[in-house]
Amino acid sequence: MSSREAGTIWILEDVTEARQALTEVQAIMTNASIGIFFTRGRVITRCNSCLERMFGYEEGEMAGVSTRILFADEQAYQELGAMAYGVIEQGKPFHGEDIMVRKDGTPMWVKVIGYAVNRGAPWQGMIWMFEDRTRQKRDEESLRNALLENQAILDNAVLGIAVVENGRTLRCNRKMEELFGYPVGAVDGASVRELYPDTASWEEARSQTGSDFAAGRVHMAEHLLRRRDGSRFWARLSGRPFDLAQRGGRSVWLIDDVTAQREAADALRRARDELEVRVQERTAELAGANRLLQAEIVERRQAEARVHHMAYHDALTGLPNRALLSERLDRAMLAARRDGRKLAVMFIDLDRFKTINDSLGHLTGDHLLKEVANRLCRVVRALDTVARLGGDEFVVLVPGVRAAEECGLIGEKIIAALAEPVRFEGRNLHISPSIGICLCPDDGDDVETLMRKADSAMYHAKASGRNNYQFFAERMNVAAARRFELETSLRGALERQEFTLFYQPIVSARDCTVQGMEVLLRWRRPGHGLVAPDDFIPMLEENGLIVAVGEWVIRTACEQAVAWRAAGLRPVPLAVNLSARQFVHRGLIEAIQRIVADTGIDPAMLEFEITETALMQHGGQTMETLEQIAKMGIRLSIDDFGTGYSSLAYLKRFPVHKIKIDRAFVRDLESSGEDRAIVAAIMALAGSLQLSVVAEGVETEAQLARLRGQGCDLAQGYLFAKPLAADAMPALLSRSLR
Repeated sequence: MSSREAGTIWILEDVTEARQALTEVQAIMTNASIGIFFTRGRVITRCNSCLERMFGYEEGEMAGVSTRILFADEQAYQELGAMAYGVIEQGKPFHGEDIMVRKDGTPMWVKVIGYAVNRGAPWQGMIWMFEDRTRQKRDEESLRNALLENQAILDNAVLGIAVVENGRTLRCNRKMEELFGYPVGAVDGASVRELYPDTASWEEARSQTGSDFAAGRVHMAEHLLRRRDGSRFWARLSGRPFDLAQRGGRSVWLIDDVTAQREAADALRRARDELEVRVQERTAELAGANRLLQAEIVERRQAEARVHHMAYHDALTGLPNRALLSERLDRAMLAARRDGRKLAVMFIDLDRFKTINDSLGHLTGDHLLKEVANRLCRVVRALDTVARLGGDEFVVLVPGVRAAEECGLIGEKIIAALAEPVRFEGRNLHISPSIGICLCPDDGDDVETLMRKADSAMYHAKASGRNNYQFFAERMNVAAARRFELETSLRGALERQEFTLFYQPIVSARDCTVQGMEVLLRWRRPGHGLVAPDDFIPMLEENGLIVAVGEWVIRTACEQAVAWRAAGLRPVPLAVNLSARQFVHRGLIEAIQRIVADTGIDPAMLEFEITETALMQHGGQTMETLEQIAKMGIRLSIDDFGTGYSSLAYLKRFPVHKIKIDRAFVRDLESSGEDRAIVAAIMALAGSLQLSVVAEGVETEAQLARLRGQGCDLAQGYLFAKPLAADAMPALLSRSLR
């Protein structure tokens, strides 16, 4: 039987509704006052004439063209794409603004709204709406400046403008009165609450505004507002305080009616949703087959990924192997040349590993290698690379190095990490590393040279006694060796009783009588004299010794205070610094309670100074610790105030009684208007919170006079006395220091 005799089957489908929907969408696009277009893969598939006119293109010229033509450069194109698609892939519409370019190269501000045609599959296509915001942007900036200069200019603005203070409108322009349907002058003095449809929306807007102002940001958002006749409309609000530094008080607002734009967006969204439903109905039959196909693709890709991983990773440890290390080293060298920073290559060989492997077996050796790999990965940063070359050889790549000393710190961390015995089958396995370090480009700029020199430095480390690190360049070894020697000596300083305490008076700014003393730690290193605090205190923080040393400081200071009182000296509070690491240590509260009980010190004579940054880093734990200290009767102060990032809300809740102005603001008090303004602001803040203020680093009479004039309570610095040993304090306590 021929194909003609077999007959033909026809399938008919009523597409009237679909055609009607498409007609409606086309009408919306044609008549819209904003640019609308569709894209797939960031290529324009269809657009309306408004978009073509907006960007200066002829009719039909933009179809089939990449949206890259709308951006001034590749970076702007990629950045907006990353932001927009990051939001859209979460099933949300994207809203934003950016500077784009017309065909003739002139820039313009564009408001961007983007939706996925299919929320579940953004790659199927996007709908975009562009609104030329160039004029509005220009007007907004012009109006912000003009508001302070001439009220007459405000009345000619195309946006509503109002000045608000304490929730009431001080004044506004005619455009705002027209937006809300009020006669001339009727809005002046009115409550801003009357412009919102209900209390809930008013409270929400006030909360958002307060958060933005407190953070020093301009508040920009769209809100539903109410006209005088009760009708509602959507408005875009842009508000900022007159003085961002004050973050409160009087503010200026720009108001633009965006109801039409939102209605157009809603209409387009409804049309899109209807089309989406129809498309989903037509494609439901293919869903099962598509899932099977996707499963097969996923399985194949997983198999390919496993093969790729095996080719580039060590089978035992899972670390990158020599092949992947070579690739990453090439990329890291390119990045180092581009960024102007150094790249460190650290060659690690395990000392006496072969003895362990041969005597205890390969199973033990394998376990040891895996544990070493895990410890190395825990020591380095996420952007660093830990690789295994084979046997007991590892390599660590450290990009972004500023100075060779940073590599020395990493070497010390690796040595410390491997010092802990590895427990396996009832045995403690001890292993140590010999580490060779070289830098790119200082020691070479190709893979072979860097690996060879790092390997040579590693052998030099073995020859120097093992369990150490060596730089390829001898000049680097000098600095690293000095630090290593200093830290080694520091580890036993507490047991050898090499630490001592000095005391610096805190005086009344009015009559210069001693009102307290700050306790300062010093290290009297045998053969070297007093070591500068900046040279050893950071080391105490890094290696954890600060906890034990800090407890010794508290105890010794308390014992000294009790001894002075027993000798009949006038009691004054002692201020002891708590480091960030000491502050979060779990045993801090118990240690303080024990010391207070052991020494018998009056808690009111003890004060702890904590830096502003340390207070803000640990959230709820900070508040709990501060409250426990305060309950003991011990006072608290914030050190180096003004250099961190205190939240005023937290500051009000913290049980502190004193803040110390950092010496950086006192030093240039006479010559810097900015520093004077900062000090004045701190004084005002302290006064409102009923806190005492100590000015650090006072060295001149002029500085003292300026601080007195601003109402500063207490001062500290070389003008009064340098830090002194305990035996010099009795003489100071009996007199004024000026």
